[in-house]
Amino acid sequence: MLDAKLTQLTDAIRMAAHPFIGQSQDYDLLIESIGDARFVLIGEASHGTHEFYQQRAEITKRLIQEKNFIAVAVEADFPDADRVNRFVRGISADATAADALANFDSFPTWMWRNADVLSFVTWLRQHNDLLSEYGAKVGFYGLDLYSLHASIDAVLGYLDKVDPEAAKRARYHYSCFEHFGEDSQSYGYAASLSLDAPCQKEVVNELLELQRRAAEYSRRDGQVAEDEFFYAEQNARLVKNAEEYYRSMFQEQTSSWNLRDRHMAETLDHLVTHFEQQGKQPKIVVWEHNSHLGDARATEQGETGELNVGQLVRERYGQEVVIIGFSTYIGTVTATSYWGDPPEVKQVRPALPESYEALFHETGLPQFWLNLREDNEAVAGLREPRLERAIGVIYAPRTERLSHYFNVRLPDQFDAVIHIDETQAVEPLDRTVEASDDPPETFPSAL
Repeated sequence: MLDAKLTQLTDAIRMAAHPFIGQSQDYDLLIESIGDARFVLIGEASHGTHEFYQQRAEITKRLIQEKNFIAVAVEADFPDADRVNRFVRGISADATAADALANFDSFPTWMWRNADVLSFVTWLRQHNDLLSEYGAKVGFYGLDLYSLHASIDAVLGYLDKVDPEAAKRARYHYSCFEHFGEDSQSYGYAASLSLDAPCQKEVVNELLELQRRAAEYSRRDGQVAEDEFFYAEQNARLVKNAEEYYRSMFQEQTSSWNLRDRHMAETLDHLVTHFEQQGKQPKIVVWEHNSHLGDARATEQGETGELNVGQLVRERYGQEVVIIGFSTYIGTVTATSYWGDPPEVKQVRPALPESYEALFHETGLPQFWLNLREDNEAVAGLREPRLERAIGVIYAPRTERLSHYFNVRLPDQFDAVIHIDETQAVEPLDRTVEASDDPPETFPSAL
């Protein structure tokens, strides 16, 4: 039973909510509220929920078709997403979207190799095929930095084609990683025990050398050559930042989180510059977890010095940014109990009573969105801090309060929120996942 104050707030939310009823015009007011924003950051409350992926894709399609957005940037490694980018722009040998997603073969594979992403990538290729000019085609880019070795391979592959002598020098620069094999964390651990970082100078030198040859490399064959150089430069920058990230993993947790999110925001900035140099208006949709896109300054993590992509993008681009979050009350999710385990379909417990999710559940609306920029009783009431749930690739119901909840001020975190009361697990492409009703306790979720 809700007390009178919460009942009043629930009624105000119900009045302010825009219900989704399964029709094409469901998103009309949301798209209208986005206006002329150049950056639309669309989150997810888990890495394994079908409705989050599906609705995010539908909103993105409309932004591409109606608002002239030219790129989708996602929480994925740059070289893996680059294979998708080449496919959707018609410059790869991949015959299908499933082929183009094949590089997403590391844990958690279901995060990008799932039925909803497959459907969107297929749609994006079909959309681009109707555009005659290469430069008008919408791209698909990765923002993350885990792909140290794949990015090294991408830099070397590029230089082998355009400058074999430079490729030899690059192999020398990157050879310092060979002592640690393919395990980037082993390098980070070893470097953390030493007074110096054996690869730090080498990765910086390689990036600087590549940048010095920018004019020569990028102007050989028009825009395709410009893109190819940009991809190589971004991979070299990723190697530099990943080297620092893996060293920071064995220091304080906030340091490595901040390095990762600064890299993702920096990558977005470089995409903007690249598009501007090509004479395009950069309008970009970003897909990441709520924890990366919801402004960290509105969360308890922000109070301890943690920042994120949403905060950095807002600070840089101001009113040109719209951030949309997702939430759910109950359902199923594709996740694991331990890092590296096979995915399972897990039952999502009803949200804790003191959470935003539970408050939204009390409205009785199955699906709706709220405009948190509006000045009304609902938004004013939501400014009081409450718990918000975040499920990454790991879901630990038994330790849920510790593992998956944190305090936020929702209207300061997002510009709009979409609540879907009951949600279903995303469908991986690779295998049938197992059902799990009672997973064991484990460590906090990975986002």
